[in-house]
Amino acid sequence: MSGRVCASILQRASAYTLTLSSAASFQCAQLLSITSSQPRPAHHCHFSSWGTSRKHQLCSNGEESGNGSQSGRQLSTRQDLDFQLNQVQINSVLRSNEQTVSLPEFDGRGLSVVRKFESNQLAANTPNEDRRSAATCLQTKGMLFGVFDGHGGWACAQAVSERLLYYVAVAMLPKESLEELEKCMEHGRPVPPILQWYKHHTDFNYRESASLYIDHLRVFWQELLDSEEHGEGMSPPDALHRAFKRLDADISLEAQVPLSNDLMKSTAIQVAFAGCTACVAHVGTDGIHVANAGDCRVVLGVQEDDGSWSAVPLSQDHNSQNQAEVERIKAQHPPSERDTVITDDRLLGVLMPLRAFGDVRFKWSHELQQSILASLESGVDLDSLNLYQYTPPNYLSPPYLDVTPDISYHKLRPQDRFLILGTDGLWDELGSEEAVRLIGEHLSGIHLQAPVSPSERQLKLGQMHELLLKRQARASPALDTNAATHLIRHALGTGEYGELCQERLASMLALPEDLARMYRDDITATVVYLNSDLARSHHR
Repeated sequence: MSGRVCASILQRASAYTLTLSSAASFQCAQLLSITSSQPRPAHHCHFSSWGTSRKHQLCSNGEESGNGSQSGRQLSTRQDLDFQLNQVQINSVLRSNEQTVSLPEFDGRGLSVVRKFESNQLAANTPNEDRRSAATCLQTKGMLFGVFDGHGGWACAQAVSERLLYYVAVAMLPKESLEELEKCMEHGRPVPPILQWYKHHTDFNYRESASLYIDHLRVFWQELLDSEEHGEGMSPPDALHRAFKRLDADISLEAQVPLSNDLMKSTAIQVAFAGCTACVAHVGTDGIHVANAGDCRVVLGVQEDDGSWSAVPLSQDHNSQNQAEVERIKAQHPPSERDTVITDDRLLGVLMPLRAFGDVRFKWSHELQQSILASLESGVDLDSLNLYQYTPPNYLSPPYLDVTPDISYHKLRPQDRFLILGTDGLWDELGSEEAVRLIGEHLSGIHLQAPVSPSERQLKLGQMHELLLKRQARASPALDTNAATHLIRHALGTGEYGELCQERLASMLALPEDLARMYRDDITATVVYLNSDLARSHHR
């Protein structure tokens, strides 16, 4: 075994010769998984191209609030743009990427921890730079859910969403299962499936890179086989940590080594120079483990004894609002750089998330970046690959960025009802507590109202009218059966008093491609409903 592993490692570090054709390796990838998708008709709606400014909010009167758009002018939605979406069109746009998956009560190995999950995406960029993943571990216990927020293009988020859950699942496999995988690969036999994927009908994979991805996943499990410590497989937190680090290293390596064709090479370089944040939850009978790198977020919805809802954060955002994270990064560089590492709330004045996959522009030396881009064929248009010769300012002591995830653990309790996984486009618009309340009331159909307080009884007539409007808005019936769609609708369409504002929602959804990214980000939300009966039995 050790000789084969050494050869594999040398192969990774030197010229990399692919041994499988793209078609054959894609079939191999299919063998590693079972895919469950929804044969739904697609509704296509295109949104804006990539932009750098954060969201602005359209007020109920149609005027822009905040710091102004990139163009610097005030935008009147009534005068400059003709927004004419009706309710049917709004619903069509909001629901085009819905996904609802119900899980069997028994998964063949016991009670399922997850009853069902609902997911949705709404793009602002064209194409959408967010990705999502969901899969059941077939050879170990538990389910994996992930949300991935790409930046500088969608390439990195696409690759990570395809590959990361495999790395986690392989790391959790016991040695005998890894040996079986290796024997099947060596003798050309069907490979036992590792994951059952739950795909939306619009999801796609990098088919041209499938052979590369399979080969590197195989090298990973070969190295685990050669480790005397692996034994029964890694625990979920160790597997999550190892998977994040290893996949990012493979992404970096793949952009540096020779590959069999120009398309595969250009894809590898695109993936490495783009970036993405990632948040992955492993939900098992022993509890919930969350790995986070960047500014996606996981929140637990808890129903208290009195029926009210509270939010328990299971991840921390890695951005400039997290002072501990800022200090961690500053401590990794010379004191002379303390004032330049984080500038204008961004890493080196450029990048908002402070941990991410890819983004080799913040990890490699300047010389390596120039060498790799220069190695591309002279006929390759770097602009078409979303690449450009650029070095961030004050780039003095790389690396400035890594993907080491923060890992959290939560033991399941009977009152734990659901998880919300969301990219930052959701959390830009909704707080964690508000999101949990929306899903909790959507789940129960009960809209709790606090009694009118003594101070509220002293309100003047106009203020009392506002209070009544707010309370009435909370009691409005839900328009969507899918909870993730319910979240997105409220994130973009909530008015001044908490009511759903049709005009505001229509304006946000009808923004043309060149304006949409100025007002909002891509949004991905996944709501995972937990089996409280299982938690109750474990609590006894």
